[in-house]
Amino acid sequence: MAGSETKTTARPTAVSGTNLQPPARSGARLLVDTLVRQGVTTAYCVPGESYLAVLDALHDAHDIRTVACRHEGAAANMADAYGKLTGRPGICFVTRGPGATHASVGLHTAFQDSTPMILFIGQVARDCAEREAFQEIDYRRMFGPVAKWVAEIESAARVPEYVARAFSTAVAGRPGPVVLALPEDMLVEVASVSDVPRHQVVQAAPHPQDVAVLREHLERSRKPVAIIGGATWTQQARDDFTAFASANRLPVAVSFRSQGLYDHRNENYIGDVGLGINPKLAQRIREADLILAVGTRLGEATTAGYTLIDVPKPRQTMVHVYPGAEELGRVYQADLQINAGMAAFAASLKPLALAPVGARDAWLADAREDYVRHTTPSHDHGRGVDLAHVIAHLNRTLPDDAIITNGAGNYTVWVHRYYRHRGFRTQLAPTSGAMGYGLPAAIAAKLEHPERTVVAFAGDGCFLMYGQELATAAQYDVPVLVIVVNNGTYGTIRMHQERHFPGRVSATTLRNPDFVMFAKSFGAYAERVERTEDFAGAFERAQQAGRLALLELRTDSEITTPSATLSGIRASALSTLAAD
Repeated sequence: MAGSETKTTARPTAVSGTNLQPPARSGARLLVDTLVRQGVTTAYCVPGESYLAVLDALHDAHDIRTVACRHEGAAANMADAYGKLTGRPGICFVTRGPGATHASVGLHTAFQDSTPMILFIGQVARDCAEREAFQEIDYRRMFGPVAKWVAEIESAARVPEYVARAFSTAVAGRPGPVVLALPEDMLVEVASVSDVPRHQVVQAAPHPQDVAVLREHLERSRKPVAIIGGATWTQQARDDFTAFASANRLPVAVSFRSQGLYDHRNENYIGDVGLGINPKLAQRIREADLILAVGTRLGEATTAGYTLIDVPKPRQTMVHVYPGAEELGRVYQADLQINAGMAAFAASLKPLALAPVGARDAWLADAREDYVRHTTPSHDHGRGVDLAHVIAHLNRTLPDDAIITNGAGNYTVWVHRYYRHRGFRTQLAPTSGAMGYGLPAAIAAKLEHPERTVVAFAGDGCFLMYGQELATAAQYDVPVLVIVVNNGTYGTIRMHQERHFPGRVSATTLRNPDFVMFAKSFGAYAERVERTEDFAGAFERAQQAGRLALLELRTDSEITTPSATLSGIRASALSTLAAD
């Protein structure tokens, strides 16, 4: 299996300062050699005949572990999860046509989540181009809106150049995905060309004058709120920003699905700004006199459909810090815009220890108290398993560096509200709202960090998007623990259905398989949990199994969020219709 050996394969390079001609190599060999030089250790794929030459080159690349998945969408999600965890481009290979279209969901997630990723797609031979050959697609037109750069490598001699540019583009400024199409005849073409050095990560840094103006805004503020999120964060940046926030009594919230960026035990942490936001936190943001937005685009989910903060000019003083200059001023016209990567910006904050501002003490204390109250489960409600108490158990028992993954659905409201993240980058969740993400992301996380506990959450509808990836986890002996929340519905859509068309249930009821039998068919440990009090024992048994495990939790479809029921939503909608 690729990646299972420790030896490396020598790769010829040009000798600097000599007249030696670089050895002739195929386009596929040049591609794989370049990936190794760029530091790639894992590639996710579904094999296809359009890039057989690359698969052959990967056979000899003992530096790269090749993970064969069961669906291209899952492979792309794994590459995205790798990029989120490491800050390095996740690598995905798929075949042309159907393979590329399947992978598009992961590409879109990487684009909206600002994740560095490179999607390599096999392409028809050059002499067949523009004839609508078998599975031919123009990827520049197809993927242009959801990638930072899309190109097709027409010559083997230019493979190192294109791949090096792909890496540089994926990590520069606002990170994101790049797509490179590989004509199959180009991959067997031979060229004599020098290798390229490893790419460098280039990020802007704040100007000292910007930091001085930021200090002035902070000194005047009595009710500030920081909202942090996005990419390019490092552990050091997190530490620097935490020290700055603590020294200045600054309340810190995180943008939608960026909860692993801040330790929730810290007294400055006040909650997440996204779907299912604490109403008191939303009101606090509206009442703030200063918003310091760091690393977040302030997208639709974070701003409650662009209503939480006025567009284009916020009522509050706003400082917006972002690594991509093109995003600054795109939606919000901030009072101060700073183009900077998170590491450089956070480091610049070290001197900003302001004089104590007494008014902030009560502002911060109240915000923290609201957060703690909002995230503390009260009592069981409804039939079946109460997710709030499930998450509370995980808070008590999981290690600080445990990684929690999820896809999309109303079950995530409980995960985001009640789980208290401690370690850095401990959340993998798509801000794009893509279903099916949790299991593939968990597999990628466990492959990258086998020493860490990885728990994947999925709704019943969400899980079956990529449930077949249990086969991938079993094949590569990846002992993730999957929690399937089964309420027999597409819960989020059913909630909206009752709100807009009360009582008219259409296409949102699910007839599910036996998830326990399904998981066991892949060799996984599996249990069904039907009562809240049985979860702790089941979870312990799943952990002690020492292999891939799945727990199916039976929950009440009537309980649609921690604070709402379907019957309540329906009654409210019917009352509104009657009044109209």
